[in-house]
Amino acid sequence: MEVFECRGCGNALTAPLSRVPYPAYAGLHYGNGYPMPVLMESGTYAVEEHPAWAARSIVIAPGDAYGTALVQRRENGACCGIDGRNGPNVTCAGCGRKVATRVDACSLWQATWLEPEAVRPATAGPARPVADWAALTRWWCAAELRDSGGRWAPRWEAELAVTLAHLVAAADGAPVTVPDGPLADAFRGPLADAFRAPCDRMLPPGYAAGRPARRAALAGPGLALPGPLPDIAVVPRHPQTGEPWPTPAGVAAAPLAVGYWTHLAHHGRHLAAPVTGRLPAQAERDDPLPPYAWCGVEPMWRAYQVTLEGLLGAGAGAGAP
Repeated sequence: MEVFECRGCGNALTAPLSRVPYPAYAGLHYGNGYPMPVLMESGTYAVEEHPAWAARSIVIAPGDAYGTALVQRRENGACCGIDGRNGPNVTCAGCGRKVATRVDACSLWQATWLEPEAVRPATAGPARPVADWAALTRWWCAAELRDSGGRWAPRWEAELAVTLAHLVAAADGAPVTVPDGPLADAFRGPLADAFRAPCDRMLPPGYAAGRPARRAALAGPGLALPGPLPDIAVVPRHPQTGEPWPTPAGVAAAPLAVGYWTHLAHHGRHLAAPVTGRLPAQAERDDPLPPYAWCGVEPMWRAYQVTLEGLLGAGAGAGAP
């Protein structure tokens, strides 16, 4: 684990943190005026190594920033918070050096971006043990696809887009079919949209032209692949290592964030609570009732494009709007 220190005075600026894979959707806008959740899990950090983003490459949860002070100033152009457009706004409490940018405006992931030239990592103890798949995929660890109001959760739409890009890339120029069930409920519509204008402009010319369809299926811990083996398996992605669940030879992996994979794998399973009153004493019901979406799911298409470009090379998505 590491603690980030101020390069100017050595003051500790963060809690002990473990490095995790960089989210493909970090730094991207979502919708219009939507209050966004915190991007990073507490106790973690991620690094964007793309040279174009070098100035804001280390991201942490805002609550993990210690020994700092927020600069009090007018944030021109911000809507419902701080969008970071005016540069670093967090200083070291020890020497006053600008060390980070706090972002919390609507439609932006809440995050604190450390300035690489102003901070340095220092060892703060052994690495966090890597969780095993069994612990990560217990059914009660499933992430919710919707928020409390029934709207699709922003992180689900972002992770859906990332896995969608992996499905399209793994298909190698062919359409993708999915069997009826939770996987189809989640991906069949977005897969069709991925090859429909204007989203098809994110693909290289002729990318989906006339090839036999590739079959996809859900697979992972405790969930055997159906026979005959599919061409692509949607499998959980380890949150600490970023590695997908291993697939058999000849089966491509399309990784999905482990919490959402667990939701699909244990579809329809909810905590039940006993009830009293007029219902029989043995009756059980869901409490509270699961939220129901009032609109169709819409992948975060910019995250899809960024991920697909990374998988296929710089030529993908050149004509994207």
